[in-house]
Amino acid sequence: MNRNVILTCAVTGAGDTAGKNPHVPVTPPQIADNCIEAARAGASVAHIHVRDPETGGISHSTEHFREVMERVREADVDIVMNITAGGGGDWVPDVEDPTRGGPGTDIQTPAERHAPVGELLPELCTLDCGSLNFGDMVYVNTADWLREHARLVQAAGVKPELECFDLGHVWFARQLQQEGLLDGDPLFQLCLGIPWGAEADPETMLAMRNKLPENANWAAFGIGRHQMPMVAQAMLLGGHARVGLEDNLYLKKGVMATNGGLVEKAGTLIENLGGRIMTPAETRAHLKLRDPNTGLTVETAVGGEA
Repeated sequence: MNRNVILTCAVTGAGDTAGKNPHVPVTPPQIADNCIEAARAGASVAHIHVRDPETGGISHSTEHFREVMERVREADVDIVMNITAGGGGDWVPDVEDPTRGGPGTDIQTPAERHAPVGELLPELCTLDCGSLNFGDMVYVNTADWLREHARLVQAAGVKPELECFDLGHVWFARQLQQEGLLDGDPLFQLCLGIPWGAEADPETMLAMRNKLPENANWAAFGIGRHQMPMVAQAMLLGGHARVGLEDNLYLKKGVMATNGGLVEKAGTLIENLGGRIMTPAETRAHLKLRDPNTGLTVETAVGGEA
């Protein structure tokens, strides 16, 4: 059991959720305000996508990421920032010509996916570790693309959060480690409940956890109604956790959630199980992340604990 939990809040994804919950942030100021709200509610990390401010749809704009980052850094709160680098992998075959992408396709090269991370240098960024049937589309991450992307992240000095949506993704992440493409102790995020990847249940989480390298830090999340049960399950199995409107729109049945409300609910759950949420400063030290104020890697935790 892990009693010192790094709690991530994924404040907004790229999915079609903005019209389903009025609290899902869309514009850069709204996304930044939700990161600040999550920090005040006790979150350790804010994981961000950005959206087209006009449509609420997918955006990869470095300037949108920059505005969010600057607004959060200028606020009177502290939180570790985690920028997605997993966009640009959506493939939907065209009905008339399946060799071409149809409506809904959004493909970027590794260099394009990495561009906001390489320029803005957050403490963390995501590195998705494989392809899968993601609902009704294919999420594309070929092995060579992932190696190229890992090299770019490594050269930037940003710590990758290795997102694994199925057991084979854990296998490939271990391969990246063996090839020297991951520095330090790896950080895994086990992504559960997305059709048609790994299911959100104790057996699946345990199987994925048991395949992690011995020196791994890891967290897990479940989507929808599985969000809070997976917070508890991850903590009980020795991991960290994630909540937020990217993954779940409801605080409870029939009640729309806010990011702050989800963080507070997860915090209460963690405390009731005998744990606590790690501060952003403790998180940087535990994961050996770069301090955004000094640019130096934090090597010692608060209180002197390594």
